Amino acid sequence: MATREATVPVAEERVVETFLTLARLDGPSGAERDVATYLEHALTGLGFTVRYDGAGAALGGNCGNMVAWWEGTRPAATPLFFSAHMDTVLPTAGLRPVIRDGTIYSDGTTILGADDRAAIAAYLEGVRAIQTSRRPCGPIELIFTVNEQPGLLGSRHLDFSLVRSRAGFVFDSSGDVGQIITRGPYSTRLRWRIAGKPAHLGLAPEDGVSAILIAGEAVTAMRLGRVDDQTVANVGTIRGGRLASIIPDEVDMVGEVRSFSAEGLRVQLDAMAAAVDTAARRRGGTAEVTLEKKYLGWDLPHDSPHVEVAVRAARRAGLTPYFAETLGGADTNIFIEHGLTCLTLGNGFRKIHSFEEHVSAANLVAAARYVIGLVQEFGADDDRA
Repeated sequence: MATREATVPVAEERVVETFLTLARLDGPSGAERDVATYLEHALTGLGFTVRYDGAGAALGGNCGNMVAWWEGTRPAATPLFFSAHMDTVLPTAGLRPVIRDGTIYSDGTTILGADDRAAIAAYLEGVRAIQTSRRPCGPIELIFTVNEQPGLLGSRHLDFSLVRSRAGFVFDSSGDVGQIITRGPYSTRLRWRIAGKPAHLGLAPEDGVSAILIAGEAVTAMRLGRVDDQTVANVGTIRGGRLASIIPDEVDMVGEVRSFSAEGLRVQLDAMAAAVDTAARRRGGTAEVTLEKKYLGWDLPHDSPHVEVAVRAARRAGLTPYFAETLGGADTNIFIEHGLTCLTLGNGFRKIHSFEEHVSAANLVAAARYVIGLVQEFGADDDRA
């Protein structure tokens, strides 16, 4: 068994500066090239080889997913990956960071982009600290995805033949560093095309069948929001109609269901589809629904080896590990679906997707320490050095 060495020190000012540099790079979904260029330069300087896949072209973006590999000092050891997404939900052009009481905000005119630049900064600092310390470690792989925010599109188009590691971690949750998410949701999107019958409002309104009324009646009949402790559901968009003087004959409606349970997902999807069908028949219209699987759920037991690595690494880094489950999706869902062993970990950002988004310097530093601890613990029992 390998000797357990002390935790590698982190350059605290450097990880904060790295985050600020990343946050200032504008990279909304589909436009991640500037972020990738920065990372490619930084990573090749650290001895990584960098490759891209074709996800950018497939998704209409300007950059593909990046897969970077460093063989470490023990090339024969089991490799470990870390992953984060390069895109932000909104642009960060013109970002002006403000630091108050050890916490980083934007000035309120843009988002901060800590989701998920905080993770990227932690990974870079973790690698730099390990290399500076000259401590032994196995290969480290970094997977940086594009177009995560619209629905994990980058990871869904990831060329997994480029990925050599079979196990890793994704820092992408608003919990403080030390949070270990062991359960993620199944998610499916519903798309309806509701058809009614047009008629002129002033001349023969009784001849029309309003597709908007069908949609409204159906949504009113649905259980939405938090359905139960396993399942959430929403109807997010309703679009239809042409003129105020014409009874609307077409509506497009989109909803989504997430559940920790495959059965709970199915039951809620069936109920929502039935609500639309019932309303359409009652009013003399029709409805067609298309189901679009977004991702599958996952559940790792607390006593599984990968979870135990995460717990030991947190303690090694001076953190208090705690378990959580989330109905939010992450690239973790897609990685597990492709046979990789993976966990989502907290990296401490708050109020994501808003102009009030923020992250503390303490969480940035703690995340870098956690990365180092994970590398050390993952390879602690690997005798193939």
